[in-house]
Amino acid sequence: MKNTQEKYYELQKYLRSLEGVAVAFSSGVDSTFLLKVAHDVLGDRAIAVTAGSCSFPERELKEAVAFTKKNGIIHEIVESEELSIEGFSENPVNRCYLCKYELFSKIKDIAYKNGIKEVVEGSNIDDLGDYRPGLAAIEELDIKSPLRHAGLTKNEIRRLSKELSLPTWAKQSFACLSSRFPYGQKITTEKLRMVDEAEQLLMDMGFHQIRVRHHETLARIEIGEEQFSKIMEKENRDLIYARFKEIGFTYVSLDLAGYRTGSMNETIK
Repeated sequence: MKNTQEKYYELQKYLRSLEGVAVAFSSGVDSTFLLKVAHDVLGDRAIAVTAGSCSFPERELKEAVAFTKKNGIIHEIVESEELSIEGFSENPVNRCYLCKYELFSKIKDIAYKNGIKEVVEGSNIDDLGDYRPGLAAIEELDIKSPLRHAGLTKNEIRRLSKELSLPTWAKQSFACLSSRFPYGQKITTEKLRMVDEAEQLLMDMGFHQIRVRHHETLARIEIGEEQFSKIMEKENRDLIYARFKEIGFTYVSLDLAGYRTGSMNETIK
């Protein structure tokens, strides 16, 4: 079994073999690491493409722009408005497939215009353990997944990111805001705004790994169990409740199971 350093070398070797790549770049932990290594290996033959949409917070877009500018990486922003995709706003169980297919089709077009053959994305080995219909779209469009090819886990990516002095090594895991809604519940621009503002408040208060799940009038907060005592302090409870009411929620709850990825998938049989 390969150790972390061997996997890192395998990643470099694989990227080099692709000769040129367009990296789907969200400024998250995985895609930032992938972009950094690709640029180290391929130079200007590695470009970044970021999707701008109402389900992608402005803070994430600004971080993406700042990172590519600081590192001298060619960066393109493509408008990818998911709510205009037929069926997407109804939030079906294959919602992620619809989004990824549309997004990566656009990234392939940008890659082609830049004379680049391959598009790569940042899913890792740990992503194979959950329901992720978006991976089907990635396979259909022949998008490459170098981190999975190298066998890298999330923890290994964080460790290597720290060694490379990447600011994202300890960044919270992020998924698009559309993942905050139960399947079948209609997604709207207003609801996405509510989630974005609610999560920004919690981050500003010092909560690290968080999700605010939108159940119409109810907000269900997921945070790491180690921060339960912090959120239960009266001053914090009062502030969260008051601000969530201003944002548009009627009720505010704390999920006693704590933060976990893909909690909305728990309803899928």
